[in-house]
Amino acid sequence: MKSLFVVILIAVSLLSGCATTNQRVLDMGDESQLQKRSYQSRIFDTADKEKILRATISTLQDFGFVIDRADLTLGSVSGTKRDLNQVKITVSVRPKGNDRILVRANAQFNITPVEDPKQYQNFFTSLEKSLFLTAHAGE
Repeated sequence: MKSLFVVILIAVSLLSGCATTNQRVLDMGDESQLQKRSYQSRIFDTADKEKILRATISTLQDFGFVIDRADLTLGSVSGTKRDLNQVKITVSVRPKGNDRILVRANAQFNITPVEDPKQYQNFFTSLEKSLFLTAHAGE
């Protein structure tokens, strides 16, 4: 009888440690996913995936990121910037039709997603400049 009481006590203590928290993993937040995708993405009028990826790497390095991973086949680049805090970014490059490329960036500051559209706008403006300079370097 005493051993049954001990088993029940242990089971109750283990189950209470498994209590769920009110944390939502796939939370939509204040903005819809469509709104976030609109400022995290940009379409470029080129079919040259490698050119976009190279310009992305250059742009991230210009911003002080260290490239952690780049994969032409998958069309993705990941980088990390460490100051007092850590910023991580992943950029994916996908064909959009036959003559355009969709670039989507997703950044985190420490463990918090970056949701300021201005930050993404700065990245895409610099990426556009990098692509323009690359295209006109031979002239």
